[in-house]
Amino acid sequence: MNITLDLKPSLDLTDGQFTEICRRNRDLRLERTATGELVIMPPTGGETGARNSSLTGQLWFWNRQTQLGRTFDSSTGFRLPDGAIRSPDAAWVTQQRWQDLAPVDRQGFVPLCPDFAVELKSATDDWRELQVKLQSYITNGLRLGWLIDPQARLVLIYQPEQPVLTVNAPTQLTGDPVLPGFVLDLTELFTA
Repeated sequence: MNITLDLKPSLDLTDGQFTEICRRNRDLRLERTATGELVIMPPTGGETGARNSSLTGQLWFWNRQTQLGRTFDSSTGFRLPDGAIRSPDAAWVTQQRWQDLAPVDRQGFVPLCPDFAVELKSATDDWRELQVKLQSYITNGLRLGWLIDPQARLVLIYQPEQPVLTVNAPTQLTGDPVLPGFVLDLTELFTA
C-alpha cells in the first residue's frame, strides 16, 4: 500500500531535495505529485515483478526492432510539466524527443512526459489512485496510456481528448498509431 505525505506548507521539496531523499532511500520507490505530496511505494512482490518484467521486455524488444524511441522501466522518474515526478511501470519516448534533450537532462529525472506509459496494478495498489495518475499523464502530454489490472483482467486505455476505453479480458493490446506495430501479449500478465 502506498503512503502519501502532505508536506505543505511546512516543506516544499525542490528537485534537488527530492533527488537526495530518493538517493538515501533506494529501497523505496518515491514519487512527487504536482501539488508537492510525497508518495512512498514499497518494492513490489514476486508476481507483480514478473508481470512488470514481461511488460517491459515486450516493449523493449519491439523498440529494439523498430528503433523508434527509448524505453524505460519502473525505476525511471519523469519530471512532468506540472511539476510532478512520476515513475510509470513502463514508458516510451520517441527518438526525436529523446535526442532533443540536453545530455545533462538525460541523466536526472527526464524533464518531459512520456509519449506512452503503462501502470500495472498490484494487489496493494488503489485503483482510483492509478486512474488519477493516468489522467495526470494525459493532462501533461501523454499520447497513449494503459492501466492494466491483471487480477480483474481489465484494461483502461487513455488517449488525449477521448473517453477512457474499458476493455475486459483482452488477450493483446495494440499500440498503433503511437507505437506502430507494437502488440502487447497479455497472456503472461493475466496468468495467476
